[in-house]
Amino acid sequence: MEGSVYVLTNPAMPNMVKIGKTTRNVELRLADLYSTGVPLPFECEYAAKVKDVDKTEKAFHTAFSPNRVNPKREFFNIDPEQAIAVLELMAIEDVTPTVQKEAESVDVEANISSEKFKQKHRPNMNFIEMGMEVGEILTFERDQIECSIYSPNRVKYLDEIYSLTGLTKKLLGEDGTRRRRRGTKWWFYKGKNLVDIYNETYSFE
Repeated sequence: MEGSVYVLTNPAMPNMVKIGKTTRNVELRLADLYSTGVPLPFECEYAAKVKDVDKTEKAFHTAFSPNRVNPKREFFNIDPEQAIAVLELMAIEDVTPTVQKEAESVDVEANISSEKFKQKHRPNMNFIEMGMEVGEILTFERDQIECSIYSPNRVKYLDEIYSLTGLTKKLLGEDGTRRRRRGTKWWFYKGKNLVDIYNETYSFE
């Protein structure tokens, strides 16, 4: 049966991804998920219509069963990009922008609290704090593209200055419709992924 599958995260549930399905309006499902037991609203990382929601769900369960937090709940201890990569293979329509808009309207006042929570618990990446120096090289996962560190939170590529997220979107050919694409996942410093360096620096396991 055709329906929608979505990849959600929640600032109050670090390192966990909610993968869900629905054959009705996704916005209604998001409102249901934001219950009294959830302190902050869910955020949509990616959502897509698929031809067969049951088949798609089974694919997720097979691919990520070792990372499932609770067999009775669709929460997985994985990076959102891992789930997105699987879902993109089965998508017949990207509905991320629509779901993002609906997610943000579930509790408008709580969105401010979410941002404050994220800033407090997930510091902005700072290359210097992470043990790097201005001028050192970062390598992109695809095609061995390189950029250099320009400042604590900016990089230089082909004589232009970018945030790492902005450069990542440019290299991946994204138009900015997706809520965010974590730039750190795609980059390496001296052979080590920036996600690992970030987590070590700021003590996230």
